Amino acid sequence: MEKNIGKDIKWLLHYMASVFMYAIIVILILIGILLLLYFIDLKTKENKADWVAPLYGAYVIASGSMEPTIMTYDAIVTKRVDSNKLDVNDIITYRSEDPYSSGVMITHRIIAIDYENGERLYTLKGDDNNTSDRLKVKSNQIYGKVVMVIPKIGYIQQILATSYGWIIAVVLPSVGIIAYDLIKLVRNISRNKRSYKRKMRLVNEK
Repeated sequence: MEKNIGKDIKWLLHYMASVFMYAIIVILILIGILLLLYFIDLKTKENKADWVAPLYGAYVIASGSMEPTIMTYDAIVTKRVDSNKLDVNDIITYRSEDPYSSGVMITHRIIAIDYENGERLYTLKGDDNNTSDRLKVKSNQIYGKVVMVIPKIGYIQQILATSYGWIIAVVLPSVGIIAYDLIKLVRNISRNKRSYKRKMRLVNEK
C-alpha cells in the first residue's frame, strides 16, 4: 500500500513538472512568434514616414480597471486594425496622452465614438471604473484591438524577471524530470538484470 502511494506521488510530481515545463515552452514559443511578427512588421514599414502600430503586440495587465473581463496579471494580445472598423464595446490598447499618465499603455473598452472636425474620437472606460477616461483617444494613439486574453501569465513574467526565477521555473523542474527518468532507468536495468539471472538459473537447472 505504501509503495503504491509512493509511486502515485512520484507520478504526480513528474506529471506536474512536465506540464509546467511544457507550459513554459509553449509560452516561449508564442513570445518568439510574436517577436518574429513584430520585427517582420517593423522591416516592412521602416521606410514609411507615418508611424504605424505593430501588427501584433503583447502586454501584461498591471491594474484591475478591466476586471472581471481582464484580470490583473492577465496577458493580452492585440492586433492592429483599421480604426474606422472599431466599434463600441471593442477593447483596445492605446498610448495615453493624459498629463497624469502620459505615455502609459492603457487597455480599456470603447463606450462611445464621436467626430470632431472630421476626426474620429473614442471615449474609453475600464469595466471596473466608475468614470470614463479623462481624455478622448485619437486614432493615432491606438496600438490595436484585444484579440486574446491569456490568464495569469503575468505571474510567470514576474518570476522569470527575478534573478532566481529561471532557476525555479526551468532548472529545478528540468533537474527533477531528469533525476526521475534516471532513477527509472536504473531500476529498469536492475530489473532486467535480475530477470536475466533468473532465466539463466532456470536454464542451468535444466
